[in-house]
Amino acid sequence: MKEYLSIDLNSISQRERFSYLLTAIGPRPIAFASTVDKDGQVNLAPYSFFNAFSTNPPILVFSPAVSARDGSQKHTYHNVKEHAEVVINVVNFPMVQQMSLASTAYAKGVNEFIKAGFTEISSDLVSPPRVAESPVAFECKVRQVIELGTEGGAGNMVISEVLKMHIHPDYLTEENRLDTVTLDLVGRLGGNWYCRASGDALFEVEKPLSTLGIGIDNLPDHIKNSDILTGNNLGMLGNMEALPTQDEISKVQSELADLLDQESENTSTSLELLAQAYLLNGDSHTAMCILMGIEKK
Repeated sequence: MKEYLSIDLNSISQRERFSYLLTAIGPRPIAFASTVDKDGQVNLAPYSFFNAFSTNPPILVFSPAVSARDGSQKHTYHNVKEHAEVVINVVNFPMVQQMSLASTAYAKGVNEFIKAGFTEISSDLVSPPRVAESPVAFECKVRQVIELGTEGGAGNMVISEVLKMHIHPDYLTEENRLDTVTLDLVGRLGGNWYCRASGDALFEVEKPLSTLGIGIDNLPDHIKNSDILTGNNLGMLGNMEALPTQDEISKVQSELADLLDQESENTSTSLELLAQAYLLNGDSHTAMCILMGIEKK
């Protein structure tokens, strides 16, 4: 095994910490936050230190950090301290370039809606406007702002309670559910990198909520110790509720007899590769039956 690079974060510069942390922790969702100051001036800015932390009550938290360049606080920070409301707009691919433009450090009083070409739409319960181009917007009241430090790079956790949620109809299914594929969300990575939640980047993993998987520890040794099967493959197998019976193994072996006979003289490696192909198609049962059949050879 190669030796890890172990880093004491207190021994490196803020710039290096920023680079390592933001590259390693991602993709991060983006809170496109619209706020107003005490005079009603609008500000719009994106923050990727963001996520949902509760559904009852519905709580979203984002963090505008102290500037590492000059130690100044973001306009968003000052605004939520003066006027404890925010609209958190979700960012998807069709608006990502405009969103990036809005992150420019414009002077106080400059409206990023105008600079970035976004359309203001009035909120129902709070003063800051929504971004009409955003697929989903959350009107929030700010419960608390927790300052985590005073030096450059220190975060300010803005804890916000959702009062009302708006979903553009283009992103709803016929059952009024949000459609992950259509949403086409983007996530923030390190440096200039983003990722897009669409196409082959999307995949499903069945949640073990109502089932009790046998666990990888209960898989036969020849499966656990395979040089072919990956951790993801073993995780799928370990999520099965029980090992297949001998009758089930025999039935699958019979149904796949012609295919199995074509597998490079039925070697263990070729059969493991075949089982892996079934796993990639989400068929854990058939894969397990093939793998269990190897033990009998």
